[in-house]
Amino acid sequence: MIVTAAAAAPERLAGHNRISTQALTSTACAVAAEVLRVPVREVRASWFDEAGLLALSLALPITVPSLNRVAADPAAVGVLGGSVEDRVHRAKGEILERVAQLSGSRLSRVDIRITGARVSERGRAK
Repeated sequence: MIVTAAAAAPERLAGHNRISTQALTSTACAVAAEVLRVPVREVRASWFDEAGLLALSLALPITVPSLNRVAADPAAVGVLGGSVEDRVHRAKGEILERVAQLSGSRLSRVDIRITGARVSERGRAK
């Protein structure tokens, strides 16, 4: 059976679809928590209008290896994905893409503010 693009695309019907701010916020928090591996309850999200697009601002802690662990094995930083700066930089693009895909919204940017550190010893945060 051959599926054409017309058959695969849903029919567009007249009317309005609205996604509440709370639904967008919950989606953004869940995506950010998954991407940066922190509990969703620790992620805060807010939205701003930026020339008709949505700008997402996130505030959350980030997991870091303990200083003892890094002193014993400098590669421990790489196990968690690199430096905080590198991880946050990569996360912005992934979060923007996934939130846009899940919500259908057009995002202009994602800003991330790190609010604290979750110290990890042997893969567990404490």
